Amino acid sequence: MPTIDVNEEEILTAFDKGQLKSVATKSELAKFKAAARATAIKDRRVNIRLSSADLNDIQVKALEEGIPYQTLIASVLHKYVTGRLAEQPSGIKSRSSSAGKRRSA
Repeated sequence: MPTIDVNEEEILTAFDKGQLKSVATKSELAKFKAAARATAIKDRRVNIRLSSADLNDIQVKALEEGIPYQTLIASVLHKYVTGRLAEQPSGIKSRSSSAGKRRSA
């Protein structure tokens, strides 16, 4: 589990003591609730096959985050398709891209 810094500890203490007050208006809260409901609706089931190693790694990450691994998978996919999670370019060339270069050369 990640460590908590001094600022986070102060915020948690203030929250536990009831010292924090919301600054959101009622209309903003309603908008946030509607967005959360729309995001949280899971109306389709998908079955995928993963390697044992990938599934184990996902389960470890989920355990570190304190969430179920299915929730982590859904979150990662949601962030990817909404553009909030982008692939980092790697120095490794895929087989398909190098094969295309060989054919065109």
